[in-house]
Amino acid sequence: MNDYIELKLIPSPCNETITDVLAALLADEGYESFVPSAEDLIAYIPVEKFSESRVASVLEQFPMPDVAISCHSKFVEGQDWNSEWEKNYFKPIVVADRCVIHSSFHTDVPEAEYDIVIDPKMAFGTGHHQTTSLILARLLDLDLHGKHLIDVGTGTGVLAILAAMRGASSVDAIEIDGFAIVNAQETVERNNVNVNLIHGDASKLAQLPEADYLLANINRNIIVADLPAYARAIKSGATAIFSGFYVEDVDIIAEAAGKVGLKLLDVTERDRWASVAMIKE
Repeated sequence: MNDYIELKLIPSPCNETITDVLAALLADEGYESFVPSAEDLIAYIPVEKFSESRVASVLEQFPMPDVAISCHSKFVEGQDWNSEWEKNYFKPIVVADRCVIHSSFHTDVPEAEYDIVIDPKMAFGTGHHQTTSLILARLLDLDLHGKHLIDVGTGTGVLAILAAMRGASSVDAIEIDGFAIVNAQETVERNNVNVNLIHGDASKLAQLPEADYLLANINRNIIVADLPAYARAIKSGATAIFSGFYVEDVDIIAEAAGKVGLKLLDVTERDRWASVAMIKE
């Protein structure tokens, strides 16, 4: 059963910057989904991963000393997450006027060149978050025909699905969370694309042929730790695209990437969230 802990954090004061920083810190602790508002941040984590002491540590180390944060947690029994998203969170999104992402329950959906249907349950990656939309926009500008692409941390599979729709000859998508893999498999089948889903972490990259493109929309710490595996997984001259971190983190990632032969090409950003493209020299 996909039971979760719902953590409600109430910062004082509360603004988008504060909730973004909180979400980034909690993502490092394994929290999967976030719902920010003008008053609070709600975060979800599987029951088996929840730790009160880790929450306390995050709050103690919060880098804005003038912010007071109270929090409350509650158990959320496994349920029909699609209906929860339908009622509360997930609305159709259009990326670069070319790609629309919506759920099967939506009725008023704009027409677009690429139409992706996602019933997201609890997996991350509907396209609403800045990091996901930044990579979606990049994929719309790439020539993927005949290319092999790897998506690490695929979540719902939305990035892998768009890559397949845009002509990639083979797409491998890796996801560590078993529940997310089930969700992604349903989404791949619903969109009638060919994506090879792999349950595991970056160690699975060693089993795959070298790719022309590699995507990782995770978080700064995981990306930095797995950079050697990413570099080995792509061809010479291939491109790696990363997101899941802030503009302030770009220099840290670029420095670590340089040590494994990846050179920064460019940076795109939205609301302080960043995406970088790097080439394997």
